[in-house]
Amino acid sequence: MDKLQIGEIDIYWLRGGITGFDGGAMFGVVPKALWQKKYPANEKNQVVNVTDPMYFYFQGKHYLIDSGIGRGRLTEKQKRNYGVMEESYVIEDLAKLGVRPEDIDFILMTHLHFDHVVGLSTYDSYEQKLVSVFPNAKIIVEETEWEEMQCPNIRSQATYWPENFQAISTQILPYKKYIEIAPGIHLQHTGGHSAGHAVIIIESNGEKAIHMADIFPTHAHQNVLWVTAYDDYPMTSIFQKEQFFNKWMNEKSWFLFYHDAYYRAIRYDESGEKCEAVLRK
Repeated sequence: MDKLQIGEIDIYWLRGGITGFDGGAMFGVVPKALWQKKYPANEKNQVVNVTDPMYFYFQGKHYLIDSGIGRGRLTEKQKRNYGVMEESYVIEDLAKLGVRPEDIDFILMTHLHFDHVVGLSTYDSYEQKLVSVFPNAKIIVEETEWEEMQCPNIRSQATYWPENFQAISTQILPYKKYIEIAPGIHLQHTGGHSAGHAVIIIESNGEKAIHMADIFPTHAHQNVLWVTAYDDYPMTSIFQKEQFFNKWMNEKSWFLFYHDAYYRAIRYDESGEKCEAVLRK
């Protein structure tokens, strides 16, 4: 299990599923001749995108960052369309760490697109309905994101599915723009990829990490102009990337990845060169 230590916090990556999203969608208007040098595609023009949640324990509380694609939640058509190669092993990986689903206290959601939220609920064959996988957790979501999840527009309804929030609605704790969950654990609204998209900042004992989620989904999106075609507000994504890169590319701070098939985390210097990296094994 891949791991990174930030001060007194050990961050573990859990196996949340592997998808194969369309390369053109992942890199938007960037020509394939450019992006495929950094992130190769298969014969179907799909690029590998893992959907791996992060887990950490801090001050007596168990945390997850996003939830993966779950298991048994997607139809065969959806699995084909999204190039699903593997479904979730989050519960099994948590068990290896001695953690049960009911132990999770907080789930920090960057946003609520299907590939981040499906793993929060599962089908209970006895009750014949979807139920929460992590029944005791508070699910932290930016309020704009939560509102759009419940009332999507003509574009966003393709990824905000009613069945993805109905079983967890009582657990949602919305916040406006910024929230500190515990000392050094922050969520900050960015917009861009979605109206309510947020980044997560972790600071401990002078060490720092930032998870920019889908405005910086893979290492290949380091160019601030390289944003996905899934971004609802691409200029906002570009602006936010530029702001965060200027602040966090300092040789000391880690950038964490949820989707990257090759890297778990990277530290960059001020010129954007990699100083250190945690590879995905």
